[in-house]
Amino acid sequence: MAFQESFRSLLLVASIFLPICNSIDTITPNQSLKDGETLISVGEKFVLGFFSPGNSSTNRYVGIWYNKIPDQTIVWTANSENPVKNSSGVLIIKGGNLVLVDGGHSNNSTLWSTNVSTAANYSSATLTDSGNLALTDDHQRVLWESFDYPTNTWLPGMKVGLDRPTGLSRFLTSWKSTTDPAPGEFSFAVDPTGVPQYVLRLGSDRIWRSGPWNGQ
Repeated sequence: MAFQESFRSLLLVASIFLPICNSIDTITPNQSLKDGETLISVGEKFVLGFFSPGNSSTNRYVGIWYNKIPDQTIVWTANSENPVKNSSGVLIIKGGNLVLVDGGHSNNSTLWSTNVSTAANYSSATLTDSGNLALTDDHQRVLWESFDYPTNTWLPGMKVGLDRPTGLSRFLTSWKSTTDPAPGEFSFAVDPTGVPQYVLRLGSDRIWRSGPWNGQ
């Protein structure tokens, strides 16, 4: 009995002094993500947050990068063509979509959205240990995922190519410069005409091809 009472007292003390563990990998309708805050995948492999590339000090982008690599290595960018001009950006769940708004404007103008046409009654966005940001409904069905919209980095588990049933084309695009993640001149995709093969292009000019896939 004395042992049980001591154990209960220890649990009580721990509950007072130890922080409560909240989910840090998910954005919900009740929990937004402001500039300066981050999501960290459950195994602490990837981080999602706001960043300024290179020497840029004003433009802010939402991106995913490796958590434990000292030099920040961006692997995906959301609003690559529409930066936040200051630190007022906020990621929220709105109308079933993950939306980036400029909180510095009175109307919370939208800068980027997952733009899922079929909105769910409840949805949340989770950063996974694969580096994928997945928007799911309350039945854990994937409504949208960043792996379907790669930027300049091909991560394990990502697909590059054409999804014929949906018409979705997944391809890589270089950054415009080290300080501007907007789409640059180089792209890497699958050419679906004839026998599919990987193609590297500079603008519209094909500068390299893999050759047809031989089945291996």
